Amino acid sequence: MLQAFLTKWGYEVLTVGDGIEALRILEKEGAPPLAVLDWIMPGLEGPQVCQRVREQPDRPYTYILLLTARSQKGDLLHGLESGADDFLTKPFDAQELRARLRVGQRILDLQDSLIAAREELRFRATHDALTGIANHGVILDVMNREHSRQVREGGSFGVILLDIDHFKQVNDTVGHLAGDAVLKEAAQRIVLCVRPYDTVARYGGEEFLVIAPGSGAPETLALAERIRKMIDALPVLTDAGSVQITVSCGIAVSSSDRPLDSAPLLHLADEALYRAKERGRNRSELAPSAAATQAVPIGLL
Repeated sequence: MLQAFLTKWGYEVLTVGDGIEALRILEKEGAPPLAVLDWIMPGLEGPQVCQRVREQPDRPYTYILLLTARSQKGDLLHGLESGADDFLTKPFDAQELRARLRVGQRILDLQDSLIAAREELRFRATHDALTGIANHGVILDVMNREHSRQVREGGSFGVILLDIDHFKQVNDTVGHLAGDAVLKEAAQRIVLCVRPYDTVARYGGEEFLVIAPGSGAPETLALAERIRKMIDALPVLTDAGSVQITVSCGIAVSSSDRPLDSAPLLHLADEALYRAKERGRNRSELAPSAAATQAVPIGLL
């Protein structure tokens, strides 16, 4: 009878014959968000199922309504304390049940909206609003974590500091909206070049920073060259016309024999970037501390 009512009201209904099966279903991925449980069931009773479900706070919330012939105030309190959201005595009124389930659905919808809003706030706090990639604060956290991992486990990691060459001229000649389009396209091209476990961030202005875990000097330089060539390969199409851009790259490596934390590592990468600018732009330069341990040719167009 209950299944017939729920189906008539438009719910997709999944029925089970005992409390153990009910718990198994509610613990599965993609479990029903609404559950109507009888108090007395074989295997596990309704309050026991509620309690076990609530012991998993990291899973999506299930709104649980206990349906029972028990009507004492103590039973009501016990049911709610076990984790039930609502309590309805039998014999139940169909329209009252329908109204209570609508309340449950509104609560679940509100929860979904709150989760979506929380994720949106988290994304905005950790990502650059223009390019959609990680922001300055996130990349520094990643670098610090990578340094901590290196101290524990050894190995190397590299950083690449990239700067769009003559970016001020882009803004001055085609406008700031076109400049924004250039920044967004540059970010997308950088992301296309890196590995899934590398991190790309907008470091500030027209500068980008890439963290390459497990990479020594040759690998980090090869990645920088791949990015540089990708950005130089095609002009960026904007509403103000096509814009040809290039980048200069400064590379520094924290090696197992000389682990560096974020401040000196960024200083070395910045110095290498400055040399790339001095030597004509559109090129990659390796910081001396890394170059001293590994002689690597620098590619030029």
